[in-house]
Amino acid sequence: MINLKEVLSTFTKEQQQEFLSFLHKKNKRKDAKNGQLVTLLLEDNASSAEISDKLYGKQNKVALHALRKRLFQSLIDFTANTSMKEENSIDILLIKNILSARHFLKKEQIKVGYQILDKTIIIANEYQLFAILNEVYHTKIQYAHLNPNLNLDQLISTFKENQNRLILEDQLNIAYAKIRTSLANYHKNKSNIDIKELISIILKEQNITISDTLSFKSLYQIIQITSISSAQKFDYYNIEEFVIETYQIIQNHTSKDKQLNYHLEVLYLIANVLFRNKKFNKSQKYLKLMLFYMNAEKKKYYSDFILKYDLLHALNLNYTNKQEQAIALLEPYIDKKNTDLVAQLDFSLSLIVFYYQHKSLEKAQKLVSKFYHTDKWYIEKAGIIWTIKKNLIEILLQIDLGNIDLVDSRLKSFKRNYFTNLSEINQERVITYLKLVEIYYKNPEIATTTEFKEKVATSFSWINNEKEDIFMMSFFAWLKAKMTKQDIYLVTLNLINS
Repeated sequence: MINLKEVLSTFTKEQQQEFLSFLHKKNKRKDAKNGQLVTLLLEDNASSAEISDKLYGKQNKVALHALRKRLFQSLIDFTANTSMKEENSIDILLIKNILSARHFLKKEQIKVGYQILDKTIIIANEYQLFAILNEVYHTKIQYAHLNPNLNLDQLISTFKENQNRLILEDQLNIAYAKIRTSLANYHKNKSNIDIKELISIILKEQNITISDTLSFKSLYQIIQITSISSAQKFDYYNIEEFVIETYQIIQNHTSKDKQLNYHLEVLYLIANVLFRNKKFNKSQKYLKLMLFYMNAEKKKYYSDFILKYDLLHALNLNYTNKQEQAIALLEPYIDKKNTDLVAQLDFSLSLIVFYYQHKSLEKAQKLVSKFYHTDKWYIEKAGIIWTIKKNLIEILLQIDLGNIDLVDSRLKSFKRNYFTNLSEINQERVITYLKLVEIYYKNPEIATTTEFKEKVATSFSWINNEKEDIFMMSFFAWLKAKMTKQDIYLVTLNLINS
């Protein structure tokens, strides 16, 4: 049975009220119980038996089951209507055009029908809507026998060209799905594969080459796939050139301003790659461009991207010695209602780091205490990389707060849950790092000794600072600060800028 409570909980408070209003308008009977059921599901953790008692004054499984089925259908109708309003208005307009043209063609109003279809082709080509174009050409060919002025051979040739473009998009979508599925299995330890090689193999399988013949959406998917693969190995340096070169293709793309949401996604991904590579000025440059397009088209996509923008902007501020501004930017989000869950987790974790570096340990601990779910839950919601970072940060924080019992339990838990996974993704450096942290924790006096410094120096396979990921450097800064007895934030900035 569909978990209606879980579905309803994905709605914002405003959407929940809109749904109740939708039900009220839809109800033909005054004694309809669907609104009551929604209220009970949102407010209580009652069992089916308890809900039945409240709705009917007795146990009535059959009636409750029927009510649930009707409510689920209403949910489908409501979300479909909402999506239609929010969906790209161009797509909806063109679909209406096709339906209208088919109506006229069935009535043998050939001139009107083909005029509507010709107008649709112009707009669909402008926005590179290949699936819609496919329907238009299909319709034109279907009624070609009624239009003596039509060049059928040319129409068929154009139709086939569009089919090739549509097939290319479908191939990329298949590649995208295969890669994302492999990554999901990778996270669950079901497979062990080189992700960069995986991407290369799958793109080759689907005969995909990167060029301006791809749609804006397709180019975005390629950049996103590449960015995801880099996130698994904390390797953003090797994709920077690729994503920027790919964006150059997009910049000259005819649909750049017609597929604004994908353009914004690409700008965010590039700004994030540049931030992770410690190129803050360049990252901010793309963020400014992102903000410019967020304000375009009457701020159509502003609310969709402001959370990503503010988080990345705050991170750039924090690592360019503007920590007070970074903290001030994120603090209002912590208790803000109806914020996307993943964004809320990212805000909280980033703010914990900012507080920590700012020596506001109590504030950091207060935020950490709000992470009361299991690691399994966090992995499902935010991913394993986020969960590993959360655990590492908490271990370091508890060491500095002197919470010995918590440190011991967190260390044991981390080793048990993540050492195998880290080995499988070739991140033994994290394992080595935690072992050094444990040595320091058990004997803090050793941190400043030559012996410990030499052990640290020989424990890692060091890579060029330019290539090292900023978050990896931030973790090492904590250890170096213990070794040099310096301020952790200043050590972090010095490491990054060295």
